[in-house]
Amino acid sequence: MKISVIGCGYLGAVHAACMADLGHEVVGVDVDAAKVALLSAGTPPFFEPGLPELLRSAIASGRLSFTTDISAVREATVHFIAVGTPQLAQTAALDLRYVDAAVEGLLPHLRDGDLVVGKSTVPVGTAARLAELVRSAGSGATLAWNPEFLREGFAVKDTLAPDRLVYGLAPGDSVGERLLDSVYASALALGTPKVVADFATAELVKVAANAFLAPKISFINAMAEVAEATGADVTQLADAIGYDARIGRKFLNAGLGFGGGCLPKDIRGFMARAEELGVDQALSFLREVDSINLRRRGRMVDLVTEVVGGDVAGKRIAVLGLAFKPDSDDVRDSPAIDVAVRLAALGADVVATDPEALETSRRRFPDLNYVASVDDAVRGADAVALLTEWKTYRALDPTLVGSAVATRAIVDGRNCLDPVQWRAAGGCTEPSAPLNVLAGANTQMR
Repeated sequence: MKISVIGCGYLGAVHAACMADLGHEVVGVDVDAAKVALLSAGTPPFFEPGLPELLRSAIASGRLSFTTDISAVREATVHFIAVGTPQLAQTAALDLRYVDAAVEGLLPHLRDGDLVVGKSTVPVGTAARLAELVRSAGSGATLAWNPEFLREGFAVKDTLAPDRLVYGLAPGDSVGERLLDSVYASALALGTPKVVADFATAELVKVAANAFLAPKISFINAMAEVAEATGADVTQLADAIGYDARIGRKFLNAGLGFGGGCLPKDIRGFMARAEELGVDQALSFLREVDSINLRRRGRMVDLVTEVVGGDVAGKRIAVLGLAFKPDSDDVRDSPAIDVAVRLAALGADVVATDPEALETSRRRFPDLNYVASVDDAVRGADAVALLTEWKTYRALDPTLVGSAVATRAIVDGRNCLDPVQWRAAGGCTEPSAPLNVLAGANTQMR
Protein backbone atom coordinates (compact mmCIF):
# COMPACT_ATOMS: atom_id res chain seq x y z
CA MET A 1 0.00 0.00 0.00
CA LYS A 2 0.99 3.64 -0.35
CA ILE A 3 1.08 5.27 3.06
CA SER A 4 1.94 8.69 4.44
CA VAL A 5 2.97 9.40 8.02
CA ILE A 6 2.46 12.97 9.23
CA GLY A 7 4.86 13.77 12.06
CA CYS A 8 8.22 12.02 12.20
CA GLY A 9 9.10 12.23 15.85
CA TYR A 10 9.44 9.11 17.98
CA LEU A 11 6.11 7.56 17.05
CA GLY A 12 6.04 8.64 13.42
CA ALA A 13 9.61 7.70 12.51
CA VAL A 14 9.24 4.23 14.01
CA HIS A 15 5.87 3.70 12.36
CA ALA A 16 7.09 4.86 8.96
CA ALA A 17 10.18 2.64 9.04
CA CYS A 18 8.22 -0.40 10.21
CA MET A 19 5.49 0.05 7.60
CA ALA A 20 8.17 0.21 4.89
CA ASP A 21 9.82 -2.88 6.35
CA LEU A 22 6.50 -4.68 5.95
CA GLY A 23 6.56 -3.86 2.24
CA HIS A 24 4.45 -0.72 2.03
CA GLU A 25 5.58 2.39 0.15
CA VAL A 26 5.84 5.12 2.78
CA VAL A 27 6.49 8.85 2.80
CA GLY A 28 7.12 10.58 6.12
CA VAL A 29 6.28 14.28 6.39
CA ASP A 30 7.54 16.66 9.05
CA VAL A 31 7.90 20.45 9.29
CA ASP A 32 11.37 20.14 10.86
CA ALA A 33 13.86 20.20 7.97
CA ALA A 34 16.77 19.14 10.18
CA LYS A 35 14.87 16.09 11.39
CA VAL A 36 13.89 15.17 7.83
CA ALA A 37 17.53 15.44 6.73
CA LEU A 38 18.67 13.12 9.51
CA LEU A 39 15.96 10.56 8.81
CA SER A 40 16.65 10.69 5.07
CA ALA A 41 20.26 9.81 5.86
CA GLY A 42 19.11 6.83 7.92
CA THR A 43 19.89 8.47 11.25
CA PRO A 44 17.05 8.76 13.78
CA PRO A 45 17.18 11.93 15.90
CA PHE A 46 16.67 9.81 19.04
CA PHE A 47 17.91 6.51 20.40
CA GLU A 48 15.79 3.42 19.76
CA PRO A 49 17.35 -0.05 19.48
CA GLY A 50 17.01 -1.53 16.00
CA LEU A 51 15.65 1.61 14.35
CA PRO A 52 18.81 2.82 12.53
CA GLU A 53 19.20 -0.52 10.77
CA LEU A 54 15.52 -0.58 9.85
CA LEU A 55 15.64 2.97 8.52
CA ARG A 56 18.70 2.37 6.36
CA SER A 57 17.29 -0.84 4.95
CA ALA A 58 13.91 0.72 4.13
CA ILE A 59 15.47 3.80 2.52
CA ALA A 60 17.85 1.66 0.46
CA SER A 61 14.90 -0.41 -0.77
CA GLY A 62 13.24 2.72 -2.14
CA ARG A 63 10.10 2.11 -0.08
CA LEU A 64 10.74 4.87 2.47
CA SER A 65 11.35 8.59 2.01
CA PHE A 66 11.02 11.72 4.12
CA THR A 67 10.09 15.26 3.14
CA THR A 68 8.86 18.60 4.44
CA ASP A 69 6.45 18.90 1.49
CA ILE A 70 2.93 17.94 2.52
CA SER A 71 1.89 17.60 -1.11
CA ALA A 72 3.95 14.39 -1.22
CA VAL A 73 1.00 12.63 0.44
CA ARG A 74 -1.09 12.83 -2.74
CA GLU A 75 -0.08 9.38 -3.94
CA ALA A 76 -0.91 7.73 -0.61
CA THR A 77 -4.23 6.16 0.32
CA VAL A 78 -3.75 5.78 4.08
CA HIS A 79 -2.47 8.77 6.05
CA PHE A 80 -1.28 8.26 9.62
CA ILE A 81 -1.30 11.19 12.04
CA ALA A 82 1.60 10.66 14.45
CA VAL A 83 2.31 14.12 15.87
CA GLY A 84 2.86 14.93 19.52
CA THR A 85 0.20 15.95 22.02
CA PRO A 86 2.23 17.63 24.77
CA GLN A 87 0.80 18.88 28.01
CA LEU A 88 -0.29 22.51 27.91
CA ALA A 89 1.62 24.97 30.04
CA GLN A 90 -0.07 25.78 33.35
CA THR A 91 -2.66 23.02 32.92
CA ALA A 92 -2.93 19.24 32.74
CA ALA A 93 -4.82 19.30 29.43
CA LEU A 94 -3.23 18.12 26.20
CA ASP A 95 -2.22 20.50 23.43
CA LEU A 96 -4.01 19.42 20.23
CA ARG A 97 -2.65 22.15 17.96
CA TYR A 98 -0.31 19.77 16.16
CA VAL A 99 -3.01 17.15 15.58
CA ASP A 100 -5.39 19.77 14.25
CA ALA A 101 -2.71 21.29 12.02
CA ALA A 102 -1.77 17.88 10.63
CA VAL A 103 -5.35 17.06 9.65
CA GLU A 104 -5.98 20.52 8.24
CA GLY A 105 -2.76 20.29 6.22
CA LEU A 106 -3.91 17.00 4.74
CA LEU A 107 -7.36 18.19 3.66
CA PRO A 108 -6.39 19.80 0.31
CA HIS A 109 -4.59 16.63 -0.74
CA LEU A 110 -7.15 13.97 0.17
CA ARG A 111 -9.06 11.99 -2.44
CA ASP A 112 -12.19 9.89 -2.43
CA GLY A 113 -11.43 6.60 -0.73
CA ASP A 114 -8.52 7.89 1.33
CA LEU A 115 -8.33 7.08 5.02
CA VAL A 116 -6.90 9.43 7.65
CA VAL A 117 -5.75 7.40 10.66
CA GLY A 118 -5.03 9.00 14.00
CA LYS A 119 -2.33 7.36 16.12
CA SER A 120 -1.60 10.24 18.49
CA THR A 121 -2.88 9.98 22.06
CA VAL A 122 -5.78 12.42 22.32
CA PRO A 123 -8.64 13.25 24.71
CA VAL A 124 -11.80 11.28 24.08
CA GLY A 125 -14.03 13.16 21.65
CA THR A 126 -11.20 14.35 19.41
CA ALA A 127 -11.69 11.69 16.73
CA ALA A 128 -15.38 12.49 16.28
CA ARG A 129 -14.56 16.18 15.89
CA LEU A 130 -11.81 15.48 13.34
CA ALA A 131 -13.97 12.98 11.46
CA GLU A 132 -16.53 15.73 10.91
CA LEU A 133 -13.76 18.07 9.75
CA VAL A 134 -12.60 15.49 7.18
CA ARG A 135 -16.18 14.76 6.07
CA SER A 136 -17.13 18.40 5.66
CA ALA A 137 -14.11 19.04 3.40
CA GLY A 138 -15.96 17.06 0.72
CA SER A 139 -13.07 14.95 -0.58
CA GLY A 140 -14.82 11.65 0.18
CA ALA A 141 -12.05 10.66 2.61
CA THR A 142 -12.88 9.20 6.01
CA LEU A 143 -11.17 9.00 9.40
CA ALA A 144 -10.26 6.17 11.77
CA TRP A 145 -8.45 6.05 15.10
CA ASN A 146 -5.74 3.47 15.65
CA PRO A 147 -3.97 4.07 19.00
CA GLU A 148 -0.34 3.13 19.48
CA PHE A 149 0.99 1.00 22.34
CA LEU A 150 4.73 1.45 21.95
CA ARG A 151 7.23 0.94 24.74
CA GLU A 152 10.38 2.98 24.35
CA GLY A 153 13.25 0.56 23.87
CA PHE A 154 10.90 -1.97 22.25
CA ALA A 155 9.11 0.25 19.74
CA VAL A 156 10.23 -1.61 16.62
CA LYS A 157 9.08 -4.95 18.00
CA ASP A 158 5.82 -3.46 19.28
CA THR A 159 5.05 -2.06 15.81
CA LEU A 160 6.03 -5.11 13.75
CA ALA A 161 4.49 -7.60 16.18
CA PRO A 162 1.87 -5.75 18.26
CA ASP A 163 0.05 -7.47 21.10
CA ARG A 164 -3.25 -6.10 19.78
CA LEU A 165 -4.70 -3.84 17.11
CA VAL A 166 -7.50 -1.40 17.88
CA TYR A 167 -9.55 0.26 15.14
CA GLY A 168 -11.82 3.15 16.02
CA LEU A 169 -14.28 3.49 13.12
CA ALA A 170 -17.46 5.34 12.26
CA PRO A 171 -20.55 3.09 12.24
CA GLY A 172 -20.59 0.84 9.18
CA ASP A 173 -17.16 1.93 7.90
CA SER A 174 -16.20 -1.37 6.27
CA VAL A 175 -13.88 0.42 3.84
CA GLY A 176 -11.81 1.86 6.66
CA GLU A 177 -11.59 -1.55 8.33
CA ARG A 178 -10.53 -3.19 5.07
CA LEU A 179 -7.80 -0.61 4.47
CA LEU A 180 -6.41 -1.03 7.98
CA ASP A 181 -6.51 -4.81 7.55
CA SER A 182 -4.37 -4.36 4.44
CA VAL A 183 -1.90 -2.19 6.33
CA TYR A 184 -1.58 -4.72 9.14
CA ALA A 185 -1.97 -7.87 7.06
CA SER A 186 1.24 -9.47 8.33
CA ALA A 187 0.36 -8.97 12.01
CA LEU A 188 -3.19 -10.24 11.46
CA ALA A 189 -1.84 -13.31 9.66
CA LEU A 190 0.14 -14.13 12.80
CA GLY A 191 -3.03 -14.06 14.88
CA THR A 192 -2.75 -10.61 16.45
CA PRO A 193 -6.04 -9.84 18.21
CA LYS A 194 -8.09 -7.09 16.57
CA VAL A 195 -10.66 -4.94 18.34
CA VAL A 196 -13.04 -2.92 16.16
CA ALA A 197 -14.69 -0.20 18.21
CA ASP A 198 -16.23 3.24 17.99
CA PHE A 199 -14.10 6.38 18.14
CA ALA A 200 -14.53 7.03 21.86
CA THR A 201 -13.59 3.49 22.88
CA ALA A 202 -10.49 3.50 20.67
CA GLU A 203 -9.37 6.82 22.15
CA LEU A 204 -9.92 5.55 25.69
CA VAL A 205 -7.99 2.30 25.23
CA LYS A 206 -4.56 3.93 25.33
CA VAL A 207 -5.20 6.28 28.25
CA ALA A 208 -7.11 3.61 30.16
CA ALA A 209 -4.15 1.23 29.81
CA ASN A 210 -1.78 3.89 31.15
CA ALA A 211 -4.23 4.77 33.90
CA PHE A 212 -4.15 1.11 34.96
CA LEU A 213 -0.37 0.69 34.87
CA ALA A 214 0.48 3.92 36.67
CA PRO A 215 -1.38 2.95 39.89
CA LYS A 216 0.38 -0.42 39.90
CA ILE A 217 3.78 1.30 39.87
CA SER A 218 2.73 3.82 42.48
CA PHE A 219 1.18 1.07 44.62
CA ILE A 220 4.48 -0.75 45.05
CA ASN A 221 6.22 2.55 45.74
CA ALA A 222 3.63 3.28 48.44
CA MET A 223 4.35 -0.18 49.86
CA ALA A 224 8.04 0.74 49.83
CA GLU A 225 7.29 3.63 52.16
CA VAL A 226 5.51 1.23 54.51
CA ALA A 227 8.35 -1.30 54.19
CA GLU A 228 10.86 1.37 55.10
CA ALA A 229 8.93 2.22 58.24
CA THR A 230 8.49 -1.41 59.31
CA GLY A 231 11.77 -3.03 58.28
CA ALA A 232 10.14 -5.18 55.59
CA ASP A 233 11.79 -5.99 52.24
CA VAL A 234 9.72 -4.48 49.44
CA THR A 235 11.36 -6.61 46.75
CA GLN A 236 10.40 -9.83 48.52
CA LEU A 237 6.95 -8.36 49.08
CA ALA A 238 6.60 -7.73 45.34
CA ASP A 239 7.80 -11.24 44.54
CA ALA A 240 5.29 -12.76 46.93
CA ILE A 241 2.21 -10.85 45.80
CA GLY A 242 3.32 -11.16 42.18
CA TYR A 243 2.65 -14.90 42.28
CA ASP A 244 -1.03 -14.06 42.54
CA ALA A 245 -2.29 -14.49 38.97
CA ARG A 246 -4.73 -11.63 39.51
CA ILE A 247 -1.85 -9.26 40.28
CA GLY A 248 1.26 -10.47 38.41
CA ARG A 249 4.87 -9.42 38.97
CA LYS A 250 5.26 -6.96 36.09
CA PHE A 251 5.40 -3.27 37.01
CA LEU A 252 5.96 -4.09 40.68
CA ASN A 253 9.56 -2.88 40.85
CA ALA A 254 9.78 -0.26 43.56
CA GLY A 255 12.06 2.68 43.02
CA LEU A 256 12.08 6.17 41.56
CA GLY A 257 8.80 5.72 39.75
CA PHE A 258 7.67 6.35 36.19
CA GLY A 259 8.43 9.18 33.81
CA GLY A 260 8.91 9.86 30.12
CA GLY A 261 6.97 11.78 27.54
CA CYS A 262 3.79 9.67 27.64
CA LEU A 263 2.69 8.06 30.90
CA PRO A 264 2.73 11.10 33.23
CA LYS A 265 1.36 13.40 30.54
CA ASP A 266 -1.35 10.95 29.49
CA ILE A 267 -2.76 10.35 32.97
CA ARG A 268 -2.82 14.09 33.67
CA GLY A 269 -4.53 14.73 30.35
CA PHE A 270 -7.02 11.96 31.16
CA MET A 271 -7.87 13.65 34.45
CA ALA A 272 -8.28 17.00 32.70
CA ARG A 273 -10.65 15.53 30.12
CA ALA A 274 -12.67 13.74 32.82
CA GLU A 275 -13.11 17.08 34.57
CA GLU A 276 -14.36 18.65 31.33
CA LEU A 277 -16.86 15.80 31.00
CA GLY A 278 -18.03 16.23 34.59
CA VAL A 279 -16.77 12.82 35.73
CA ASP A 280 -13.56 13.92 37.43
CA GLN A 281 -14.47 12.04 40.63
CA ALA A 282 -14.13 8.78 38.71
CA LEU A 283 -10.43 9.47 38.21
CA SER A 284 -9.63 11.19 41.50
CA PHE A 285 -7.39 8.26 42.47
CA LEU A 286 -4.98 9.26 39.70
CA ARG A 287 -4.12 12.43 41.60
CA GLU A 288 -2.70 10.36 44.44
CA VAL A 289 -0.94 8.11 41.94
CA ASP A 290 0.79 11.16 40.49
CA SER A 291 1.59 12.44 43.98
CA ILE A 292 3.17 9.15 45.08
CA ASN A 293 5.19 9.04 41.90
CA LEU A 294 6.59 12.54 42.38
CA ARG A 295 7.23 11.91 46.08
CA ARG A 296 9.71 9.14 45.23
CA ARG A 297 12.02 11.69 43.64
CA GLY A 298 12.14 13.79 46.78
CA ARG A 299 12.77 10.69 48.87
CA MET A 300 15.75 9.80 46.66
CA VAL A 301 17.25 13.24 47.27
CA ASP A 302 16.72 12.71 51.01
CA LEU A 303 18.50 9.35 50.89
CA VAL A 304 21.52 10.76 49.12
CA THR A 305 21.61 13.61 51.62
CA GLU A 306 21.46 11.15 54.54
CA VAL A 307 24.25 8.99 53.21
CA VAL A 308 26.68 11.92 52.90
CA GLY A 309 26.02 13.13 56.42
CA GLY A 310 23.00 15.40 56.14
CA ASP A 311 24.16 18.04 53.67
CA VAL A 312 25.05 17.55 50.01
CA ALA A 313 26.53 21.03 49.56
CA GLY A 314 30.05 20.68 48.21
CA LYS A 315 29.77 16.89 48.01
CA ARG A 316 30.65 15.10 44.79
CA ILE A 317 27.66 12.97 43.78
CA ALA A 318 28.02 10.54 40.89
CA VAL A 319 24.74 10.08 39.04
CA LEU A 320 24.45 6.93 36.94
CA GLY A 321 21.57 7.27 34.50
CA LEU A 322 19.60 10.24 33.21
CA ALA A 323 17.05 8.73 30.81
CA PHE A 324 13.65 7.94 32.26
CA LYS A 325 14.23 4.25 31.47
CA PRO A 326 16.99 2.10 29.98
CA ASP A 327 17.30 1.66 26.19
CA SER A 328 16.12 5.23 25.62
CA ASP A 329 17.63 8.71 25.43
CA ASP A 330 14.34 10.32 26.50
CA VAL A 331 14.67 12.64 29.49
CA ARG A 332 11.19 14.16 29.33
CA ASP A 333 9.80 14.08 32.87
CA SER A 334 12.66 11.75 33.80
CA PRO A 335 12.84 10.96 37.53
CA ALA A 336 16.59 10.45 37.14
CA ILE A 337 17.44 13.86 35.76
CA ASP A 338 14.94 15.47 38.14
CA VAL A 339 16.88 14.02 41.08
CA ALA A 340 20.18 15.14 39.56
CA VAL A 341 18.90 18.69 39.11
CA ARG A 342 17.50 18.81 42.65
CA LEU A 343 20.83 17.67 44.11
CA ALA A 344 22.68 20.30 42.10
CA ALA A 345 20.24 22.96 43.35
CA LEU A 346 21.17 21.97 46.92
CA GLY A 347 24.82 22.69 46.18
CA ALA A 348 26.06 19.21 45.30
CA ASP A 349 28.78 18.76 42.70
CA VAL A 350 26.76 16.44 40.48
CA VAL A 351 28.76 14.43 37.94
CA ALA A 352 26.28 12.64 35.69
CA THR A 353 26.58 10.01 33.00
CA ASP A 354 24.28 7.92 30.82
CA PRO A 355 24.97 5.53 27.91
CA GLU A 356 22.64 7.37 25.50
CA ALA A 357 21.00 10.40 27.13
CA LEU A 358 23.94 12.79 27.58
CA GLU A 359 23.07 15.04 24.64
CA THR A 360 19.33 15.14 25.32
CA SER A 361 20.11 15.94 28.96
CA ARG A 362 22.63 18.63 28.06
CA ARG A 363 20.14 20.36 25.78
CA ARG A 364 17.53 20.56 28.54
CA PHE A 365 19.82 21.09 31.54
CA PRO A 366 23.11 22.54 30.32
CA ASP A 367 24.38 23.48 33.79
CA LEU A 368 24.92 19.93 35.03
CA ASN A 369 28.38 18.38 34.80
CA TYR A 370 28.24 15.53 32.28
CA VAL A 371 30.91 12.89 31.71
CA ALA A 372 31.03 10.06 29.20
CA SER A 373 31.97 7.13 31.41
CA VAL A 374 31.15 5.52 34.73
CA ASP A 375 34.84 5.69 35.68
CA ASP A 376 34.85 9.47 35.28
CA ALA A 377 31.60 9.81 37.20
CA VAL A 378 32.48 7.72 40.25
CA ARG A 379 36.11 8.80 40.64
CA GLY A 380 36.38 10.54 44.00
CA ALA A 381 32.62 10.53 44.60
CA ASP A 382 31.24 11.02 48.08
CA ALA A 383 28.17 9.01 47.02
CA VAL A 384 26.91 7.23 43.93
CA ALA A 385 23.23 7.48 42.94
CA LEU A 386 22.05 4.82 40.48
CA LEU A 387 18.97 6.34 38.86
CA THR A 388 18.39 4.43 35.59
CA GLU A 389 18.73 0.65 35.49
CA TRP A 390 20.84 0.31 32.35
CA LYS A 391 22.25 -3.19 31.88
CA THR A 392 25.79 -1.81 32.03
CA TYR A 393 25.09 -0.38 35.49
CA ARG A 394 23.49 -3.57 36.75
CA ALA A 395 26.67 -5.39 35.71
CA LEU A 396 29.12 -3.02 37.44
CA ASP A 397 31.93 -4.58 39.46
CA PRO A 398 31.43 -3.44 43.06
CA THR A 399 35.11 -3.88 43.84
CA LEU A 400 36.16 -1.55 41.04
CA VAL A 401 33.55 1.03 41.95
CA GLY A 402 34.50 0.80 45.62
CA SER A 403 38.14 1.41 44.82
CA ALA A 404 37.37 4.55 42.79
CA VAL A 405 35.02 6.46 45.08
CA ALA A 406 36.03 8.64 47.99
CA THR A 407 33.29 7.22 50.19
CA ARG A 408 31.94 3.74 49.62
CA ALA A 409 28.22 4.54 49.49
CA ILE A 410 25.81 3.83 46.66
CA VAL A 411 22.11 4.66 46.69
CA ASP A 412 20.31 2.25 44.37
CA GLY A 413 17.23 4.12 43.22
CA ARG A 414 16.03 1.26 41.06
CA ASN A 415 16.60 -1.76 43.33
CA CYS A 416 18.59 -3.36 40.52
CA LEU A 417 21.82 -4.22 42.40
CA ASP A 418 22.44 -7.23 44.60
CA PRO A 419 22.91 -5.59 48.02
CA VAL A 420 24.60 -8.66 49.51
CA GLN A 421 27.20 -8.74 46.74
CA TRP A 422 27.85 -5.00 46.92
CA ARG A 423 28.07 -4.87 50.69
CA ALA A 424 30.41 -7.85 50.75
CA ALA A 425 32.71 -6.12 48.26
CA GLY A 426 33.12 -3.13 50.53
CA GLY A 427 35.87 -4.76 52.54
CA CYS A 428 38.03 -5.67 49.56
CA THR A 429 40.24 -2.60 49.75
CA GLU A 430 39.50 -1.17 53.18
CA PRO A 431 37.89 -3.60 55.64
CA SER A 432 37.17 -0.83 58.14
CA ALA A 433 34.94 0.99 55.62
CA PRO A 434 32.47 -1.48 54.10
CA LEU A 435 30.56 -0.51 51.00
CA ASN A 436 27.21 0.91 52.04
CA VAL A 437 24.33 0.08 49.68
CA LEU A 438 21.18 2.04 50.38
CA ALA A 439 18.29 0.84 48.21
CA GLY A 440 16.13 3.69 47.07
CA ALA A 441 12.89 1.81 47.61
CA ASN A 442 13.86 -0.23 50.69
CA THR A 443 15.97 2.07 52.71
CA GLN A 444 17.41 -0.05 55.48
CA MET A 445 21.14 0.30 55.87
CA ARG A 446 23.06 -2.86 56.70
